[in-house]
Amino acid sequence: MASSTVKGLNLKKQGSSPRTILGNIMTAISALCVIITVIPLVAVIYFVLIQGFSRLNTDLFTKLPPPPGLTDGGLANAIIGTLVVVGIATVIAVPFGVMAAIYLSEFSGNNKTALTIRFATNVLSGVPSIIAGVFAYGLLVSSGIIGFSAVAGGVALAVLMLPTIIRTTDEALKIVPQDVRWAALGVGAYNYQTVIKIVLPAALPGIITGVTLAIARAAGETAPLLFTALYSNFWPNVSVQGFLEPIATLAVLVYNFAIVPFPAQNELAWAGALILVSLVLLTSILARLATRKQVY
Repeated sequence: MASSTVKGLNLKKQGSSPRTILGNIMTAISALCVIITVIPLVAVIYFVLIQGFSRLNTDLFTKLPPPPGLTDGGLANAIIGTLVVVGIATVIAVPFGVMAAIYLSEFSGNNKTALTIRFATNVLSGVPSIIAGVFAYGLLVSSGIIGFSAVAGGVALAVLMLPTIIRTTDEALKIVPQDVRWAALGVGAYNYQTVIKIVLPAALPGIITGVTLAIARAAGETAPLLFTALYSNFWPNVSVQGFLEPIATLAVLVYNFAIVPFPAQNELAWAGALILVSLVLLTSILARLATRKQVY
């Protein structure tokens, strides 16, 4: 029983009072919820680490996947392909996403267009990833514009990245105090100069956070790439022509190798899953570091 004195009053915490009992119960429930939330994450990381760590070697990062029945090989083409497709998606999504957020935060004045864009962004963020794949398939593949390719896969992933980038950038710009904008305008800066030279640098950590989170989501998507990038057992052709050809990615490789009845391919699937988890973990850490450096 704890007690304290405030201005001559003896305040005692009654351990058996209903309020104290209720508080202890709610604290225990909250702690239990935290444990239940963390257990699946730890279990996934532990299981993937145990299953995939045995295949971590230099061959994994330097060789092509083996044909069925053989044991030697790696995931080099899928690793490069993932970087290529996610890179294309980032090049597409970041400029459009950041510019859209700048319009919403700095120039729209919360008009009907801005409200419509925000509503559409919220809806798009909840759309299943396979819908983005079907959209890119209908737009680029089945129409014959470019066919199955890294570019088509990048477009599909860019659609998934846009809502995250727009929302996080919009929020990052809103955090910058209005006084900063008024101060810049007060010394004669134009509105666009204020945004480019004052607001954007101040909001940059938040923007980087949104971009890294969007990349983390895009890197692990499989369904959109099945409809767009397809798969290839060969080395990616890192050129303009190569970007218009089917390309291997880690997510699709994990899917393909996990369902075949060959132990060597199954082990490579676990190794690919470990690389994907590590990539997501790394981008999440970078996002946290960027947030810590936020100015406002």
